[in-house]
Amino acid sequence: MQHDQESRAVSEGTGPDGREQGAATATADTAPPRAEEPAGTPPAPEDPAGAAPPRPPAGTARGLAALRGPAALALAPLLVAAALWLWSLSRIGFRSIDEFGLLDRFPVSFYASLVVLTLGFVLTLRRAGTAPAWPAVYSVAMLFALKAPPAILYDTVRYAWASKHDAIITRLLAEGTVHPGAELTGGMSAYDQWPGFFALDAALVRAFGVDAAASFINWAPVVLGLLTLPLLLLVYRTFSDDWRLVWTAVWIFQLANWVGQDYLSPQGFSYLLYLTVLAVVVRHFVRPGSAGPLRDRAFLDPAAAAVPPATTARRRAVAVVLLVPVVAAVNASHQLTPLMLCMTLAALCLTRRYRNLGLLAVSGALMLAWYLTMGRELFLGTLATLREKLGDLLGNSRPGFAGDPTGPGPELVGNANVLMILVLGGLAVAAVLLRRRLARSALPLILAAGASAPLVAVNDYGGEMIFRVYLFGLPGAAFFAAAAIVPAAGAASRAALAARRAAVVALPLALVAMLAGFLPSYYGKEGMHYVQPGEIELTRRAFDRAPEGALVLAATGAFTDAYYRYDRYERWFFTEQEVDENLRMLKDPAGYLAGGIPAGRPAYVILTPTQAEAVIGEGYLPPGGFATLTDSLKKSPLFAVVEESRFGVVLRYRPTTTG
Repeated sequence: MQHDQESRAVSEGTGPDGREQGAATATADTAPPRAEEPAGTPPAPEDPAGAAPPRPPAGTARGLAALRGPAALALAPLLVAAALWLWSLSRIGFRSIDEFGLLDRFPVSFYASLVVLTLGFVLTLRRAGTAPAWPAVYSVAMLFALKAPPAILYDTVRYAWASKHDAIITRLLAEGTVHPGAELTGGMSAYDQWPGFFALDAALVRAFGVDAAASFINWAPVVLGLLTLPLLLLVYRTFSDDWRLVWTAVWIFQLANWVGQDYLSPQGFSYLLYLTVLAVVVRHFVRPGSAGPLRDRAFLDPAAAAVPPATTARRRAVAVVLLVPVVAAVNASHQLTPLMLCMTLAALCLTRRYRNLGLLAVSGALMLAWYLTMGRELFLGTLATLREKLGDLLGNSRPGFAGDPTGPGPELVGNANVLMILVLGGLAVAAVLLRRRLARSALPLILAAGASAPLVAVNDYGGEMIFRVYLFGLPGAAFFAAAAIVPAAGAASRAALAARRAAVVALPLALVAMLAGFLPSYYGKEGMHYVQPGEIELTRRAFDRAPEGALVLAATGAFTDAYYRYDRYERWFFTEQEVDENLRMLKDPAGYLAGGIPAGRPAYVILTPTQAEAVIGEGYLPPGGFATLTDSLKKSPLFAVVEESRFGVVLRYRPTTTG
C-alpha cells in the first residue's frame, strides 16, 4: 500500500508527503553533468540574474497570512482595549471618591476600553461555532477589566463585609477551633456555626505563607468569576448547540451579576458549588424514556440542543454519592444556599426528565442535619421570626435599606438596579414567549430561575432576600435574555430573516446598555467600599485602646475593621434601626446614646468618613444627619474626644459628668 501511494505521488508530480516535485525532477533530468571538482573547492556562486526571488520562511509566511485573516479581526479590538485599559489604570482617582463612587473617577479611556471589548466580542460571535476560543478570551478579558481595578489599585481591603470575614479567618487561625455555642454580638455566632468556608480560607492562608486573608482578599471577584465560567458553559451547552447563544448568555451573566456577592464570602463560595451541582444534574440525571420529541431536531428550536443521553439508576446513584461532599460543603459554609439548592432540585422534579428524588432527599437530609446540630441556635431563632415575616411580600422584598437612599449617587445606584432587573427580566420573558420550542427544551433553566422566588414570602434575610433570589435566578434569566437578542441560525422564514437583520444593531446596543447598568450598580457606592489606610489605623487604635469587654459604638457596621477583634468587645451600631427612631435620636444624640450604655460599662464611639457615606447611602440618616450627630457628641460633656483627624473621631463616654 505504501509503495502504491509513493508511485501514484511520483506520477502526479508530488512526493510521498504531498509536496510538489515537478520543478526538481525537471532540473535533474535536463541539467548537464558537472565535472568533478577537487576536494575543498568552494562552490561557485550562482548567477543572480536568473535566480528566483528568495521566499520568506514558512513560519513568517503563515504569520503574514494570519495578520490578513479572521484572527487579526478578532485580535485587534482586544489589543486596543488592553492598551486603553492599561493607560487609564493609573488615572483612576480612587483616593478622592465622592458621592458617585468610581463613576466620575474612571477616565474616559476606561469606559472606551469596555466599549471596544464589547464590540470585539460581538465580532467574534460571527465565528463562534468554528473559533469558540475567541469569545472565551473576550469574556475573560471583560471579567478582568471590570473587576480587577480594585485588586490592583487598592491598598486596603475593599468592602466592609470582606474585612469582617478577614477578622473571622484571623480568629480561626489564632484559636484553631470554632465555638458554635458562644454568644457574640452582631450575629457573629453564626460564623462559628457555619465555618466551612472560613476553614478553607484559613488553610489557604497557611498554604500561601501570608499573614492574613487580606493579602489576597480583593482578588476574590476575579477568581470566583473565572471559576464560574466553565460551569456556566456546561449548563448552557446542555440546552443549546449555538455557541453564539452560549457565549452571549455567559457575557450577560457577567454584566448582570452586580449584586456584590462575589467577594470573599460564604455566599460566593457556596454559589460556585451550587452551580456545580446544577451542571451535573442537568447533564447526567436524565431519566430513561423521558426525552420524547426533545431529541428530534425537527421538533427543536434551531439553537436548542437535544436532551442529553439518559443515565441508568445505578449511574445516578453513583453521581449522588460523588455529589455528597459538594452538598456537604454547601451546608457547612452558608445558611441560605442549602435551602436554595433543595428548592431548585425540587423544581427540577416537576419535569419528567429530572424526576429523581434521591439527590433531593440526600440534600434535604444534610441540610436538616446541619440546621439541627451546628446551626441549631440560629435556625431556631429564625423560626421564631417567621410569624412576623411570613406573607409580608412588600417588607421581605424591600432592599436592605432602613429608608430611601439620599443623594444623587445612591439614587443613581438604586435606579440602575431597578433598570437592570427590568431589562434582564423583559428580555428573558420575551424569549420564553417568542421562542417556545427553546423554552420547552430549556424548561429546567426556567424552573431553576424561579425556584427560589417563594422565599420572598417567608423571610427578608436581613433585607437581602430580594438580592439572593435575583442571584439564584440569574443563570436561567441570562440564558433567555441572550436568546432574545441572538436570533436562531438556519431559520429561513421572513420573521427569522428580519430578526437576524435587527440583531446586527440590537445585540451590541443591548450589551452596551447592560454594561452601562452594571457600572453604577457595582461601583456607584465605592465611597462605602474603599477606606483610606489612615482611617483603618484610627479604628484599630480605638479598639486597642478600649479595655476588653468594653462597648464600642458606631453609626453603622458598614466600615472596614468594624469587627476587628470582634470576640473581645460588644458592639452597638446605633443607626441601624427604623428611620423614625433615628430622627428621634438626632434631637439629642448624646442623651440617646448615654441612655443605651449599661451602667459601669466602658464605652467608646468611633465615627469615620466611611460611616458618613454608609448612613446616607443606606438611608439611615437624612442629608447632614451624620455631621449633626458628630458635632453634637463632640460638644456634649457626656463624651470626651480621644482622637480626631480627617480620618474620623474617637470619643470616650464619661458617665460621671453631668450635663
